[in-house]
Amino acid sequence: MERSEASSTIDDTQSVFEFARRYRLSKREENRLLMLFGPVASSRDLLANASRHQLIG
Repeated sequence: MERSEASSTIDDTQSVFEFARRYRLSKREENRLLMLFGPVASSRDLLANASRHQLIG
């Protein structure tokens, strides 16, 4: 693993709670992500696994 890859994986983690608040996820979706990853996960994983319900259809 290169140095840039190692530093990006360490710095890329964030709180699931903050992520859910920032992206206005429902409480149900926040709980699903918490069960999947725990309290902290990489931004990449959160973005790939989060789903928002569309308010405008």
